[in-house]
Amino acid sequence: MATNVALPSQRKHTCQVERKKELGKSMERLKTKVLEQLSLAKQASRQTALLSRSEKDKALSLIAEQLLADEAAILAANEQDLLRAQADGQPASYLDRLRLTPSRIRDLVDGLTQLVHLEDPVGQLLDHWTRPNGLIIEQIRVPLGVIGMVYEARPNVTIDAAAIALKTGNSIVLRGSYSAVQSNLALVASVRTALQKSDLPADAVQYLPYEEHASVDILCTANGLIDVIIPRGGAGLIQRVLQQSSVPVLETGVGNCHIFIDSNASYEMAEPIVLNAKTSRPAVCNAAETLLLHKDWALEHQRSLLEQLLFAGVELRACAQTRALHPGLADKLKEAAPEDWDTEYSTLIMAVRTVDSLQDALEHIQLHSTGHSEAIITEDSESAQRFLAVVDATAVYHNASTRFTDGGEFGFGAEIGISTQKLHARGPMGLPALTSYKYVVRGTGQIR
Repeated sequence: MATNVALPSQRKHTCQVERKKELGKSMERLKTKVLEQLSLAKQASRQTALLSRSEKDKALSLIAEQLLADEAAILAANEQDLLRAQADGQPASYLDRLRLTPSRIRDLVDGLTQLVHLEDPVGQLLDHWTRPNGLIIEQIRVPLGVIGMVYEARPNVTIDAAAIALKTGNSIVLRGSYSAVQSNLALVASVRTALQKSDLPADAVQYLPYEEHASVDILCTANGLIDVIIPRGGAGLIQRVLQQSSVPVLETGVGNCHIFIDSNASYEMAEPIVLNAKTSRPAVCNAAETLLLHKDWALEHQRSLLEQLLFAGVELRACAQTRALHPGLADKLKEAAPEDWDTEYSTLIMAVRTVDSLQDALEHIQLHSTGHSEAIITEDSESAQRFLAVVDATAVYHNASTRFTDGGEFGFGAEIGISTQKLHARGPMGLPALTSYKYVVRGTGQIR
Protein backbone atom coordinates (compact mmCIF):
# COMPACT_ATOMS: atom_id res chain seq x y z
CA MET A 1 0.00 0.00 0.00
CA ALA A 2 1.42 3.38 -1.06
CA THR A 3 2.31 5.91 1.66
CA ASN A 4 2.16 9.66 0.99
CA VAL A 5 5.44 11.23 2.11
CA ALA A 6 5.83 15.01 1.95
CA LEU A 7 8.79 16.16 -0.07
CA PRO A 8 11.24 18.61 1.57
CA SER A 9 9.94 21.45 -0.62
CA GLN A 10 6.39 20.67 0.46
CA ARG A 11 7.35 20.62 4.13
CA LYS A 12 9.15 23.97 3.72
CA HIS A 13 6.09 25.48 2.04
CA THR A 14 3.83 24.18 4.84
CA CYS A 15 6.10 25.72 7.48
CA GLN A 16 6.11 29.06 5.68
CA VAL A 17 2.31 29.04 5.51
CA GLU A 18 2.07 28.23 9.22
CA ARG A 19 4.53 31.00 10.10
CA LYS A 20 2.52 33.50 8.07
CA LYS A 21 -0.66 32.42 9.82
CA GLU A 22 0.94 32.77 13.24
CA LEU A 23 2.41 36.16 12.31
CA GLY A 24 -1.00 37.31 11.15
CA LYS A 25 -2.59 36.18 14.42
CA SER A 26 0.17 37.91 16.38
CA MET A 27 -0.41 41.18 14.50
CA GLU A 28 -4.16 40.93 15.11
CA ARG A 29 -3.57 40.44 18.84
CA LEU A 30 -1.22 43.45 18.87
CA LYS A 31 -3.74 45.57 16.99
CA THR A 32 -6.51 44.60 19.41
CA LYS A 33 -4.39 45.54 22.44
CA VAL A 34 -3.28 48.88 20.96
CA LEU A 35 -6.79 49.87 19.88
CA GLU A 36 -8.13 49.01 23.34
CA GLN A 37 -5.66 51.48 24.87
CA LEU A 38 -6.50 54.13 22.30
CA SER A 39 -10.21 53.71 23.02
CA LEU A 40 -9.58 54.23 26.73
CA ALA A 41 -7.61 57.40 25.95
CA LYS A 42 -10.45 58.63 23.73
CA GLN A 43 -13.00 58.11 26.48
CA ALA A 44 -10.76 59.87 28.99
CA SER A 45 -10.30 62.85 26.65
CA ARG A 46 -13.99 63.66 26.95
CA GLN A 47 -13.43 64.16 30.69
CA THR A 48 -10.10 65.98 30.53
CA ALA A 49 -11.51 68.51 28.04
CA LEU A 50 -14.00 69.73 30.66
CA LEU A 51 -11.67 69.98 33.65
CA SER A 52 -10.92 73.29 35.35
CA ARG A 53 -7.44 74.73 35.65
CA SER A 54 -7.36 74.00 39.38
CA GLU A 55 -8.18 70.34 38.79
CA LYS A 56 -5.44 69.99 36.19
CA ASP A 57 -2.86 71.87 38.26
CA LYS A 58 -3.63 69.69 41.29
CA ALA A 59 -2.93 66.61 39.17
CA LEU A 60 0.39 68.03 37.94
CA SER A 61 1.46 68.77 41.52
CA LEU A 62 0.57 65.21 42.55
CA ILE A 63 2.64 63.85 39.65
CA ALA A 64 5.62 65.90 40.85
CA GLU A 65 5.25 64.46 44.36
CA GLN A 66 4.87 60.93 43.02
CA LEU A 67 8.03 61.17 40.91
CA LEU A 68 10.03 62.06 44.00
CA ALA A 69 8.39 59.27 45.99
CA ASP A 70 9.17 56.75 43.23
CA GLU A 71 12.67 58.02 42.45
CA ALA A 72 14.49 54.84 43.52
CA ALA A 73 12.23 52.62 41.43
CA ILE A 74 12.55 54.92 38.41
CA LEU A 75 16.36 55.01 38.62
CA ALA A 76 16.49 51.21 39.01
CA ALA A 77 14.36 50.79 35.90
CA ASN A 78 16.55 53.26 34.02
CA GLU A 79 19.65 51.31 35.03
CA GLN A 80 18.20 48.23 33.30
CA ASP A 81 17.79 50.20 30.09
CA LEU A 82 21.30 51.65 30.35
CA LEU A 83 22.89 48.25 30.87
CA ARG A 84 21.08 46.85 27.86
CA ALA A 85 22.06 49.86 25.72
CA GLN A 86 25.70 49.53 26.79
CA ALA A 87 25.66 45.83 25.94
CA ASP A 88 24.29 46.76 22.50
CA GLY A 89 27.24 49.09 21.96
CA GLN A 90 25.28 52.34 21.89
CA PRO A 91 27.48 55.50 21.76
CA ALA A 92 27.98 57.89 24.66
CA SER A 93 25.62 60.49 23.16
CA TYR A 94 22.82 57.92 23.07
CA LEU A 95 23.48 56.85 26.65
CA ASP A 96 23.38 60.50 27.74
CA ARG A 97 19.92 60.93 26.18
CA LEU A 98 18.75 57.72 27.86
CA ARG A 99 20.18 58.34 31.32
CA LEU A 100 18.10 59.53 34.28
CA THR A 101 19.74 60.86 37.44
CA PRO A 102 18.40 62.33 40.67
CA SER A 103 19.22 65.76 39.24
CA ARG A 104 17.31 65.08 36.03
CA ILE A 105 14.31 63.81 37.96
CA ARG A 106 14.33 67.04 39.93
CA ASP A 107 14.48 68.92 36.65
CA LEU A 108 11.29 67.10 35.65
CA VAL A 109 9.69 68.04 38.96
CA ASP A 110 10.74 71.68 38.48
CA GLY A 111 9.24 71.60 35.01
CA LEU A 112 5.93 70.37 36.41
CA THR A 113 5.98 73.13 39.03
CA GLN A 114 6.61 75.75 36.35
CA LEU A 115 3.78 74.30 34.28
CA VAL A 116 1.37 74.67 37.18
CA HIS A 117 2.06 78.40 37.26
CA LEU A 118 1.47 78.90 33.54
CA GLU A 119 -1.88 80.13 32.28
CA ASP A 120 -4.28 77.48 31.05
CA PRO A 121 -4.96 78.25 27.38
CA VAL A 122 -8.14 76.16 27.22
CA GLY A 123 -11.23 78.34 27.10
CA GLN A 124 -9.36 81.50 26.10
CA LEU A 125 -11.42 83.85 23.96
CA LEU A 126 -9.27 84.41 20.88
CA ASP A 127 -11.63 86.71 19.03
CA HIS A 128 -15.26 87.75 18.89
CA TRP A 129 -17.50 89.82 16.66
CA THR A 130 -21.14 90.54 15.88
CA ARG A 131 -22.56 90.04 12.40
CA PRO A 132 -25.04 92.46 10.81
CA ASN A 133 -27.80 89.89 11.42
CA GLY A 134 -27.11 89.98 15.18
CA LEU A 135 -25.24 86.68 15.45
CA ILE A 136 -22.46 86.84 18.06
CA ILE A 137 -19.46 84.73 17.05
CA GLU A 138 -16.70 83.77 19.47
CA GLN A 139 -13.46 81.93 18.69
CA ILE A 140 -12.48 79.85 21.72
CA ARG A 141 -9.39 77.73 22.34
CA VAL A 142 -10.11 74.02 22.93
CA PRO A 143 -8.01 70.83 23.41
CA LEU A 144 -6.88 68.82 20.39
CA GLY A 145 -8.32 65.61 21.88
CA VAL A 146 -6.04 62.54 21.87
CA ILE A 147 -2.36 63.04 21.05
CA GLY A 148 -0.13 60.22 19.86
CA MET A 149 3.52 60.80 20.76
CA VAL A 150 6.28 58.74 19.10
CA TYR A 151 9.79 59.45 20.36
CA GLU A 152 13.25 58.02 20.85
CA ALA A 153 15.50 57.39 23.84
CA ARG A 154 14.64 60.40 25.98
CA PRO A 155 12.68 59.31 29.08
CA ASN A 156 12.24 62.96 30.10
CA VAL A 157 9.93 63.37 27.09
CA THR A 158 7.52 60.93 28.77
CA ILE A 159 6.86 63.35 31.61
CA ASP A 160 7.08 66.56 29.59
CA ALA A 161 4.63 65.29 26.97
CA ALA A 162 2.17 63.83 29.46
CA ALA A 163 2.20 66.99 31.58
CA ILE A 164 1.68 69.39 28.67
CA ALA A 165 -1.11 67.20 27.31
CA LEU A 166 -2.89 67.12 30.66
CA LYS A 167 -2.49 70.86 31.25
CA THR A 168 -4.22 71.49 27.92
CA GLY A 169 -7.08 69.07 28.59
CA ASN A 170 -5.86 66.36 26.21
CA SER A 171 -5.28 62.65 26.57
CA ILE A 172 -2.00 61.23 25.31
CA VAL A 173 -0.78 57.87 24.03
CA LEU A 174 3.00 57.53 24.36
CA ARG A 175 5.26 55.21 22.39
CA GLY A 176 8.93 55.64 23.22
CA SER A 177 11.78 53.59 21.79
CA TYR A 178 11.95 50.07 23.16
CA SER A 179 15.47 50.79 24.43
CA ALA A 180 13.89 52.98 27.15
CA VAL A 181 10.89 50.79 27.87
CA GLN A 182 11.65 50.07 31.54
CA SER A 183 12.30 53.74 32.31
CA ASN A 184 9.15 54.85 30.50
CA LEU A 185 6.96 52.23 32.14
CA ALA A 186 8.21 53.32 35.58
CA LEU A 187 7.57 56.98 34.80
CA VAL A 188 4.09 56.31 33.42
CA ALA A 189 3.28 54.17 36.46
CA SER A 190 4.07 57.19 38.65
CA VAL A 191 1.90 59.45 36.49
CA ARG A 192 -1.07 57.08 36.56
CA THR A 193 -0.74 56.57 40.33
CA ALA A 194 -0.88 60.35 40.79
CA LEU A 195 -3.87 60.65 38.46
CA GLN A 196 -5.74 58.06 40.51
CA LYS A 197 -5.33 60.40 43.48
CA SER A 198 -6.64 63.38 41.50
CA ASP A 199 -9.75 64.39 39.59
CA LEU A 200 -8.24 63.32 36.28
CA PRO A 201 -8.85 59.87 34.71
CA ALA A 202 -5.73 57.67 34.79
CA ASP A 203 -6.57 56.45 31.30
CA ALA A 204 -5.74 59.92 29.98
CA VAL A 205 -2.10 58.75 29.87
CA GLN A 206 -1.40 55.52 27.99
CA TYR A 207 1.92 53.91 27.13
CA LEU A 208 2.45 51.37 24.35
CA PRO A 209 5.19 49.02 25.64
CA TYR A 210 5.31 46.78 22.59
CA GLU A 211 8.62 46.03 20.87
CA GLU A 212 7.03 45.59 17.46
CA HIS A 213 7.32 48.61 15.16
CA ALA A 214 3.85 47.73 13.94
CA SER A 215 2.47 49.33 17.10
CA VAL A 216 3.62 52.70 15.70
CA ASP A 217 1.86 52.00 12.40
CA ILE A 218 -1.36 51.12 14.24
CA LEU A 219 -1.12 54.33 16.25
CA CYS A 220 -0.48 56.45 13.16
CA THR A 221 -3.50 55.06 11.29
CA ALA A 222 -6.03 55.11 14.13
CA ASN A 223 -8.25 57.78 12.61
CA GLY A 224 -11.17 58.55 14.89
CA LEU A 225 -9.22 57.55 18.00
CA ILE A 226 -6.09 59.71 17.58
CA ASP A 227 -6.42 63.37 16.62
CA VAL A 228 -2.77 64.23 15.97
CA ILE A 229 0.60 62.45 15.93
CA ILE A 230 3.79 64.13 17.14
CA PRO A 231 7.08 62.39 16.22
CA ARG A 232 10.17 63.49 18.11
CA GLY A 233 13.56 62.08 17.29
CA GLY A 234 15.90 61.52 14.38
CA ALA A 235 15.18 61.97 10.70
CA GLY A 236 14.45 58.25 10.22
CA LEU A 237 11.73 58.20 12.88
CA ILE A 238 10.12 61.40 11.64
CA GLN A 239 10.07 60.22 8.02
CA ARG A 240 8.60 56.85 9.01
CA VAL A 241 5.73 58.56 10.83
CA LEU A 242 5.14 61.01 7.99
CA GLN A 243 5.04 58.23 5.42
CA GLN A 244 2.86 55.84 7.44
CA SER A 245 0.43 58.22 9.11
CA SER A 246 -3.13 58.82 7.97
CA VAL A 247 -3.63 60.91 11.13
CA PRO A 248 -2.54 64.59 10.97
CA VAL A 249 1.14 64.99 11.97
CA LEU A 250 2.69 67.83 13.95
CA GLU A 251 6.20 67.46 12.59
CA THR A 252 9.21 68.14 14.77
CA GLY A 253 12.41 68.56 12.82
CA VAL A 254 16.03 67.59 13.03
CA GLY A 255 18.53 70.33 13.74
CA ASN A 256 21.34 70.92 11.27
CA CYS A 257 22.04 74.34 12.80
CA HIS A 258 24.63 76.84 11.52
CA ILE A 259 26.60 79.72 13.00
CA PHE A 260 28.01 82.27 10.55
CA ILE A 261 30.82 84.51 11.79
CA ASP A 262 30.95 87.70 9.74
CA SER A 263 34.15 89.57 8.84
CA ASN A 264 33.74 92.14 11.62
CA ALA A 265 32.53 89.83 14.38
CA SER A 266 33.81 90.39 17.90
CA TYR A 267 36.05 87.52 18.96
CA GLU A 268 35.13 88.09 22.59
CA MET A 269 31.52 87.40 21.60
CA ALA A 270 32.09 84.72 18.97
CA GLU A 271 34.15 82.28 21.03
CA PRO A 272 31.71 81.75 23.95
CA ILE A 273 28.70 81.64 21.59
CA VAL A 274 30.21 78.95 19.36
CA LEU A 275 31.55 76.88 22.26
CA ASN A 276 28.19 77.05 24.01
CA ALA A 277 26.24 76.18 20.87
CA LYS A 278 28.42 73.16 20.12
CA THR A 279 29.63 71.78 23.45
CA SER A 280 27.12 72.63 26.19
CA ARG A 281 24.90 69.68 25.18
CA PRO A 282 25.85 68.36 21.74
CA ALA A 283 23.16 65.66 21.65
CA VAL A 284 20.22 68.09 21.47
CA CYS A 285 18.61 69.42 18.29
CA ASN A 286 19.49 73.09 18.91
CA ALA A 287 23.23 72.40 19.08
CA ALA A 288 25.26 73.95 16.26
CA GLU A 289 26.56 71.47 13.69
CA THR A 290 28.23 73.73 11.10
CA LEU A 291 30.50 76.75 11.54
CA LEU A 292 30.75 79.19 8.61
CA LEU A 293 33.74 81.53 8.76
CA HIS A 294 34.03 84.70 6.65
CA LYS A 295 37.41 84.57 4.91
CA ASP A 296 38.14 88.17 5.98
CA TRP A 297 37.63 87.53 9.69
CA ALA A 298 41.06 87.91 11.23
CA LEU A 299 43.12 84.74 10.74
CA GLU A 300 44.35 84.85 14.34
CA HIS A 301 40.71 84.91 15.49
CA GLN A 302 39.86 81.98 13.24
CA ARG A 303 42.84 79.96 14.44
CA SER A 304 42.16 80.71 18.09
CA LEU A 305 38.49 79.67 17.79
CA LEU A 306 39.38 76.43 16.00
CA GLU A 307 41.99 75.68 18.67
CA GLN A 308 39.44 76.29 21.43
CA LEU A 309 36.98 73.90 19.78
CA LEU A 310 39.69 71.25 19.43
CA PHE A 311 40.71 71.77 23.06
CA ALA A 312 37.07 71.22 24.06
CA GLY A 313 37.18 67.81 22.38
CA VAL A 314 35.35 68.74 19.17
CA GLU A 315 36.32 66.86 16.02
CA LEU A 316 36.49 69.42 13.20
CA ARG A 317 35.74 68.46 9.59
CA ALA A 318 36.90 71.37 7.47
CA CYS A 319 36.70 72.41 3.84
CA ALA A 320 39.84 72.64 1.71
CA GLN A 321 39.97 76.44 1.97
CA THR A 322 39.88 76.34 5.78
CA ARG A 323 42.65 73.74 5.87
CA ALA A 324 44.76 75.83 3.47
CA LEU A 325 44.32 78.97 5.56
CA HIS A 326 45.54 77.16 8.69
CA PRO A 327 48.44 74.87 7.73
CA GLY A 328 49.52 74.67 11.35
CA LEU A 329 46.24 72.91 12.17
CA ALA A 330 46.02 70.83 9.00
CA ASP A 331 46.84 67.59 10.79
CA LYS A 332 44.04 68.29 13.32
CA LEU A 333 41.40 69.36 10.80
CA LYS A 334 39.83 66.38 9.08
CA GLU A 335 38.81 66.83 5.47
CA ALA A 336 35.08 67.43 5.18
CA ALA A 337 33.09 65.09 2.95
CA PRO A 338 30.00 66.28 1.02
CA GLU A 339 27.65 64.58 3.48
CA ASP A 340 29.11 66.52 6.41
CA TRP A 341 27.21 69.65 5.35
CA ASP A 342 23.89 67.79 5.79
CA THR A 343 24.62 65.84 8.96
CA GLU A 344 23.08 66.35 12.39
CA TYR A 345 25.96 64.88 14.40
CA SER A 346 24.38 65.05 17.87
CA THR A 347 27.89 64.62 19.27
CA LEU A 348 31.20 66.53 19.49
CA ILE A 349 31.75 66.82 15.74
CA MET A 350 31.45 70.06 13.78
CA ALA A 351 31.73 70.88 10.09
CA VAL A 352 33.70 74.06 9.24
CA ARG A 353 33.59 75.98 5.97
CA THR A 354 35.20 79.25 4.91
CA VAL A 355 32.92 81.47 2.81
CA ASP A 356 33.70 84.55 0.76
CA SER A 357 30.71 86.67 1.76
CA LEU A 358 27.42 86.92 3.61
CA GLN A 359 25.71 85.88 0.37
CA ASP A 360 27.79 82.69 0.25
CA ALA A 361 26.80 81.93 3.83
CA LEU A 362 23.13 82.51 3.06
CA GLU A 363 23.30 80.24 0.02
CA HIS A 364 25.02 77.49 2.04
CA ILE A 365 22.38 77.69 4.77
CA GLN A 366 19.56 77.71 2.23
CA LEU A 367 20.97 74.55 0.66
CA HIS A 368 21.75 72.58 3.81
CA SER A 369 19.57 73.93 6.64
CA THR A 370 16.80 71.84 8.17
CA GLY A 371 14.98 75.05 9.12
CA HIS A 372 15.61 74.72 12.86
CA SER A 373 17.93 77.42 14.27
CA GLU A 374 20.49 79.61 12.49
CA ALA A 375 22.78 82.33 13.86
CA ILE A 376 24.95 85.20 12.67
CA ILE A 377 27.67 86.86 14.72
CA THR A 378 28.34 90.35 13.38
CA GLU A 379 28.73 93.98 14.39
CA ASP A 380 27.11 95.13 11.14
CA SER A 381 23.43 95.86 11.71
CA GLU A 382 22.61 95.76 7.98
CA SER A 383 24.19 92.32 7.58
CA ALA A 384 22.37 91.12 10.68
CA GLN A 385 19.03 92.37 9.40
CA ARG A 386 19.56 90.78 6.00
CA PHE A 387 20.44 87.45 7.63
CA LEU A 388 17.40 87.57 9.92
CA ALA A 389 15.10 88.43 7.01
CA VAL A 390 16.43 85.95 4.45
CA VAL A 391 17.07 82.80 6.48
CA ASP A 392 14.01 80.55 6.61
CA ALA A 393 14.10 78.82 9.99
CA THR A 394 11.96 78.53 13.10
CA ALA A 395 14.46 80.70 15.01
CA VAL A 396 17.12 83.07 13.67
CA TYR A 397 19.71 84.64 15.97
CA HIS A 398 21.93 87.70 15.97
CA ASN A 399 24.84 87.49 18.41
CA ALA A 400 23.36 84.67 20.50
CA SER A 401 23.65 80.89 20.80
CA THR A 402 21.29 78.56 18.95
CA ARG A 403 20.86 76.70 22.25
CA PHE A 404 18.11 79.15 23.22
CA THR A 405 15.58 77.49 20.89
CA ASP A 406 13.72 75.88 23.75
CA GLY A 407 10.28 76.24 25.29
CA GLY A 408 11.64 77.12 28.70
CA GLU A 409 14.11 79.68 27.36
CA PHE A 410 11.36 81.30 25.28
CA GLY A 411 9.16 81.59 28.36
CA PHE A 412 6.67 78.92 27.24
CA GLY A 413 7.41 76.53 30.10
CA ALA A 414 7.87 72.89 29.14
CA GLU A 415 7.73 72.02 25.44
CA ILE A 416 6.51 68.95 23.61
CA GLY A 417 8.94 69.47 20.74
CA ILE A 418 10.26 71.98 18.24
CA SER A 419 8.28 72.20 15.03
CA THR A 420 10.05 73.06 11.79
CA GLN A 421 6.86 73.03 9.74
CA LYS A 422 4.74 76.11 9.03
CA LEU A 423 1.17 75.01 9.64
CA HIS A 424 -0.52 75.10 13.06
CA ALA A 425 2.67 75.45 15.10
CA ARG A 426 6.27 76.49 14.47
CA GLY A 427 9.27 76.55 16.79
CA PRO A 428 9.10 75.43 20.45
CA MET A 429 5.63 73.97 20.98
CA GLY A 430 4.29 75.00 24.37
CA LEU A 431 0.74 74.87 25.68
CA PRO A 432 -1.08 76.79 22.90
CA ALA A 433 0.37 74.42 20.26
CA LEU A 434 -1.61 71.54 21.81
CA THR A 435 -4.90 73.32 21.35
CA SER A 436 -7.18 74.12 18.45
CA TYR A 437 -10.24 76.36 18.48
CA LYS A 438 -13.94 76.23 17.81
CA TYR A 439 -16.52 78.86 17.00
CA VAL A 440 -19.34 79.46 19.45
CA VAL A 441 -22.23 81.21 17.74
CA ARG A 442 -25.03 82.83 19.78
CA GLY A 443 -28.25 83.91 18.17
CA THR A 444 -31.79 85.07 18.88
CA GLY A 445 -33.64 82.94 16.37
CA GLN A 446 -31.80 83.89 13.16
CA ILE A 447 -32.26 81.69 10.09
CA ARG A 448 -30.56 81.81 6.69
